Amino acid sequence: MKKILIVDDEQDIVESLKFVLEVSGYTCYCAYNGEDGLKLAKELMPDLIILDVMMPKINGYKISRLLKYDNKYKDIPIIMLTARSQTEDKLIGEETGVNEYITKPFELDQIVKKVEEYIGTEK
Repeated sequence: MKKILIVDDEQDIVESLKFVLEVSGYTCYCAYNGEDGLKLAKELMPDLIILDVMMPKINGYKISRLLKYDNKYKDIPIIMLTARSQTEDKLIGEETGVNEYITKPFELDQIVKKVEEYIGTEK
């Protein structure tokens, strides 16, 4: 089973994503702050990471940069979720190696489709 790491400090978002992705056949791991998210990413070597930008301890941009500039983790696709939709935010996301940038509020099936595009389907 493909592993997805969800890192977001909003518990309801994490729970909703976990639910729809597990129904779609993926195994999900969750972290609620950047520090735990980065640690889990390195421990689990997930197939894909869904990452919020604004979080306690370490923000999503920094996590993305740390992972994407490390040969061991650089190929893990990162989907960044954010309430910030300004063009400059998207540019920062691209500079830090984010593969996909999705603004909140989003449709859950939109996320599932993106995940399938990057790592295939488990069904």
